[in-house]
Amino acid sequence: MTPLEATMTDTPYRSGFACFVGRPNAGKSTLTNALVGQKIAIASSKPQTTRHAVRGIITRDDGQLVLIDTPGLHRPRTLLGQRLNDLVFETWSEVDVVGVCLPCDQRIGPGDKFIIGEIAKLGHRPTLVALATKTDLVSRDRQLSHLVDIGNVAEELGIEWAEVVPCSATAGDQVDTVRDVLLSLLPEGPMYYPDGEITDEPEETLIAELIREAALEGVRDELPHSIAVVIDEIMPRADRPEGKPLTDIFASIVVERDSQKGIIIGHRGARLREIGTQAREQINRLLGTRVHLDLHVKVLKEWQRDAKHLNRLGF
Repeated sequence: MTPLEATMTDTPYRSGFACFVGRPNAGKSTLTNALVGQKIAIASSKPQTTRHAVRGIITRDDGQLVLIDTPGLHRPRTLLGQRLNDLVFETWSEVDVVGVCLPCDQRIGPGDKFIIGEIAKLGHRPTLVALATKTDLVSRDRQLSHLVDIGNVAEELGIEWAEVVPCSATAGDQVDTVRDVLLSLLPEGPMYYPDGEITDEPEETLIAELIREAALEGVRDELPHSIAVVIDEIMPRADRPEGKPLTDIFASIVVERDSQKGIIIGHRGARLREIGTQAREQINRLLGTRVHLDLHVKVLKEWQRDAKHLNRLGF
């Protein structure tokens, strides 16, 4: 149904933008992927995994919801951190709805209250929805207690939840309800993206993120922030048999110090091969074709603090 057809049937066609906020590991990216129905945002146990605004598009007969997965708000220690925070505030001021992810397996703490308080200060305050995520990890009693705490924090901070929805993206619990609630809170408006489109992220960006996700697994706490990925070249392999295409992808994993390069490469290249294997499986799924992934590791000294390096890496 197009917006025009919706008007003809007296059904308002709603469209707009929403984003999820919350502390690290609150389930923001996992919930984004579950709602869109395909992986568009990488998820990791490491904090500050998301580095740019990823848009996921959900189109239905009654409306279109554009979900923006943003970096987490944090205390910046580098120029990169400051730029990511700026991106967060910019996104908050532009969306119609903000879903505050408050995981059931964690108590609501100062970090959550700080984020909610910052949103409350906005001149244009978006509609707020509380999402009690990770319901699959707790008992029914703990879930009910958490919902009471969510009501109390709204009263404490002088805000109002438009809706409170317990959910689990991993278990698929109430994901449809979250989708329905977010769409119902959007204003009437046009279809922003063609039906069938699920993200406006360039393929190259998605591939780089899948490589970075693989590189993040199993590394020490201080290293994740130092990892970036650059796609050097993507090209179809020539002279392949008909029906058996192969895509060559050449990419560089960028770190800040020589010692970090050694960690990524691993003993006799074992870690780099493992990263390549994990990433290649995900990229095969994304592109729907086999790929040959050629990875190299480069050192850009203190790139997180250098404006020229950040610009070159797309931040």
